[in-house]
Amino acid sequence: MFQLKWSAAEKKIARSAYDAALHAALNKVMTEFKQKAQAAASPSEMWDLQNYLGDRRWEISSIFIYSYSKLPLVFAWSLRNGCLEEKALAGLSDDKLKVIRSMAKD
Repeated sequence: MFQLKWSAAEKKIARSAYDAALHAALNKVMTEFKQKAQAAASPSEMWDLQNYLGDRRWEISSIFIYSYSKLPLVFAWSLRNGCLEEKALAGLSDDKLKVIRSMAKD
């Protein structure tokens, strides 16, 4: 996908940002799940929760792939969805930040 070179320092920043974004994404799903479960009033609404969780699991597992070639996409999605603040990416090179910011706007 992206053929960017990652320094050792950038790899540490990327790991920390990735872990924070994944944690935030999972917490967001957990919060939404609890709200939906609390509001469920019928068996069909209960089963709808299963579909919701399956969709979120697929989304997260398809986005959060720790591969340096895919990290710009992971970070862009995380920024766009409120799972990461740009300051967590401080220290990455300007070329990486440019790619991430560009995709986060789409």
